Amino acid sequence: MDAIYIPSLTNAPDRTEVVPVNDFLADLQTLMPVRGDVRVTHQGNYLEVSASAIAIVTLTCNRCLQQYNYRLKIKPSELIWLEEPQAVLPSSDLEIETPLEELVESLPPNGYFKPDIWLYEQLCLALPSKQLCDENCEGIPVSQSNPESHIDSRWAALDALKGKLPQ
Repeated sequence: MDAIYIPSLTNAPDRTEVVPVNDFLADLQTLMPVRGDVRVTHQGNYLEVSASAIAIVTLTCNRCLQQYNYRLKIKPSELIWLEEPQAVLPSSDLEIETPLEELVESLPPNGYFKPDIWLYEQLCLALPSKQLCDENCEGIPVSQSNPESHIDSRWAALDALKGKLPQ
């Protein structure tokens, strides 16, 4: 996917560009190409970005360690402010407090919007943090046997020597 030059959106019909997606994204392992579209609308001092995408990824169950396929289906939307980046002044303080209103996405008004990177980030955010192949997954079966009966063969020589020593 090509990057979108932000000022060119003002000349697009309805100030909107729709980018069709039918491709594999770098750094995201999927079984099929990511399919859908990304819609970017220039709203004057911000971009309104939304998408509809679907992909299938292979995950590993956190309980039983079996791999399973998971269907990612997303419909995210986000506002990205258009403003020049603030110059960061060197500070002798080790900590810098960031006000809550500065915790927003922003791009320079004469810069580029990269839909593939934005879509990759949205798909990664949609991955489940708790990866379970099934809600009723029992996990790896653990046998309840006597631990004394399972002696590591590497300790066999020491075990034989132990038997020869007087009590």
